[in-house]
Amino acid sequence: MSDSARIIRPNLTLNSKVTVGGPGAVDEAMLEKAEAVIQGMSEDYLKWAKDDLGRLAKAFATLKAAGGGQNAETAAQLEAIFAVSHDIKGQGGSFDYQLMTIVGNQLCRFIENLGGKADNNAIEVIELHVNALQAVMAHKLKGDGGAIGKKFLTGLEQVIAKRTVKPSA
Repeated sequence: MSDSARIIRPNLTLNSKVTVGGPGAVDEAMLEKAEAVIQGMSEDYLKWAKDDLGRLAKAFATLKAAGGGQNAETAAQLEAIFAVSHDIKGQGGSFDYQLMTIVGNQLCRFIENLGGKADNNAIEVIELHVNALQAVMAHKLKGDGGAIGKKFLTGLEQVIAKRTVKPSA
């Protein structure tokens, strides 16, 4: 099995997610109207993302101040970080911020594997994801972020691999 990660970038337009024509299908005019509504909400997304990033930073600061470990506070903050990351993951691609979706998903998967506890390495990985999400929005990196997005993802994958190495028996 290869240690390298494979990034899957789904097609995120409504047209690719619905059936056009036939029973129970969406007609072309309705599909175009829905796409226009989503486009009109793009500015709203930037505000939502800013609010989400504020909540994420607050939860992370509380986690870091608590020092991690395995306790109720750590578990609660990891859950809060997961919830916000999950929201970010779900919204980004709909507004052409696929990199937000990819990094948010990566952070969710990382937190799922922590089992409610976080050592210094885990806190560092989470912080890098939070910083990456903030940078994506600060630079308004749409789509996959191009070359910068690829560097973000490669760097995050390398840090995760380095910080999650299991000691050999």
